[in-house]
Amino acid sequence: MALARVRIITDTTATLPPEYIAAHGLENIPQVVLFGQESFLEDVEISYGEFCRRLRASPVLPKTAAPPPGLFVEAFQRQFDLGAETILCIHPSTEVSGTVRSALTAKDDAFPQADIRVLDTRTLSGNLASMVMCAVEWAENDVSADEIMRRLQGMILRARTYFLVPTLEYLYKGGRIGGASALVGTALQIKPILEIKDGRVAPLEKVRTENRACERLKALVIEQYPRTPEGYISVMHADDEGKARALARDLRAALQTGEIPIYTLGASITTHAGPGTLAVSFFV
Repeated sequence: MALARVRIITDTTATLPPEYIAAHGLENIPQVVLFGQESFLEDVEISYGEFCRRLRASPVLPKTAAPPPGLFVEAFQRQFDLGAETILCIHPSTEVSGTVRSALTAKDDAFPQADIRVLDTRTLSGNLASMVMCAVEWAENDVSADEIMRRLQGMILRARTYFLVPTLEYLYKGGRIGGASALVGTALQIKPILEIKDGRVAPLEKVRTENRACERLKALVIEQYPRTPEGYISVMHADDEGKARALARDLRAALQTGEIPIYTLGASITTHAGPGTLAVSFFV
């Protein structure tokens, strides 16, 4: 496969499978996870399985940090050395991550004259993965950088992500709770359905039991999913593959669609959402 003139860079909040990353030579910048004074590059220095084991055993919650600009500088240089003419950086919402700012700092400091475009997708995980894979496919088929950016901007407006968390503790302590902070006081009595809205975590509905919350999550998706190839539905989980597979199976049957990809939420997202989180992303 010849290298595309437009090259794509993303980060580990896209939770893309390693096989896909390797097959397309994709630059996947690692987020930083911190346990106390120990710092790890996600998926490079700590695997998701090891992270989850440490998370469940740790007396204090881990923290996360955006990739340092130096990692972007190195990635930019690698891609230009390979003949890239334009680099598109596709990253999560600036409301929940400093990744976009880090990429912009690297561009401004080290490559001020280069054609590097940094996109705040206003989303993360499954929808981010879908946007990255679309961009890679388009780039490999010689679609122009301007057209790729135009298409991605259109996808931002159509993105939907709904998710369930067993507890709001992780979002609250990690400072990523957004408009859902009003739910904290009643968290023991409810199972909230949350969404990504305007790039932030926001409350959607309050449901009394976990089973009802899961049924309502499925109903929302069934009501809204467009039943077209451009829907790009995916299911995500934080260390609960069994529930994710059951949810994907039920949605596939209800929507009469093909296989639904299942992604782990990754260490940097699980840090803030907590183990047991279940999510669905798609485009309307």
